[in-house]
Amino acid sequence: MITKEQIPAVLDHQVYDAEGRKIGEAGHVFLDDATGEPEWASVRTGLFGTSETFVPIHDAAMVEDHLEVPYSKDEVKGAPHVDVDQGGHLSEQEERRLYQYYGIDWDPRGREAGTTRTAGAAGAGERTGAGRGTRGRDDAMTRSEEEMRVGVERHEAGRARLRKYVVTEEVQKTVPVRHEEVRVEREPITEGNVDEAMSGPEITEGEYEVTLHEERPVVDTEVHPVERVRLTTDERTDQETVRGEVRKERIEEEEAGASDDERRRRRR
Repeated sequence: MITKEQIPAVLDHQVYDAEGRKIGEAGHVFLDDATGEPEWASVRTGLFGTSETFVPIHDAAMVEDHLEVPYSKDEVKGAPHVDVDQGGHLSEQEERRLYQYYGIDWDPRGREAGTTRTAGAAGAGERTGAGRGTRGRDDAMTRSEEEMRVGVERHEAGRARLRKYVVTEEVQKTVPVRHEEVRVEREPITEGNVDEAMSGPEITEGEYEVTLHEERPVVDTEVHPVERVRLTTDERTDQETVRGEVRKERIEEEEAGASDDERRRRRR
């Protein structure tokens, strides 16, 4: 159970579910007007905390530096959207919706007699003494304003791929080739070869044949790797200007019967 003394430790701190999953950040704590004890906490969820849901904290506990609630993350994020009135109260109808959603028994007895569990929100901008005050339980008014938070989302911008295909190109190379040609040699008769020359018939016909050879180019191919190719990404940082609208509350003092000029002078 969360006590009023623990409210400063709850506000603006992370909220986790029973399985240890982060749900969001606690924005406000709502007190039971009848008992003055913390009853509900609003949890900012979604991108930049733009969504806010309610979760009961009667059975919640502070664990180290965060609030742990006995509900799942999906259950809290799926809670019905509830509007809080200008006095920082939950209406009986809205609170009843939350009780029904979380399966908590709704007891209308006593609420019809003026003890409706409308809760004051303990906001980050309210401080009384060493703790934080509650809207709706004193005569002070809290002025709030929105702050634009800008972040980035990562989206797929395109795709690049490597594709390997085969092309055929003509290559020309010059290679030396050899061939044999016939050349007639005539050798005069000398004392050294006269015996070999006279060994045959004196007058006859005959033939002598030699085989001629030549070289021809032979084309063959051999595959071998030449390089490795891969895709890498480089990150570039550009500057973009983001514009948005934020709302701010203004507080002015008004008196019955005061003129418009007097009202403008009293604006704060």
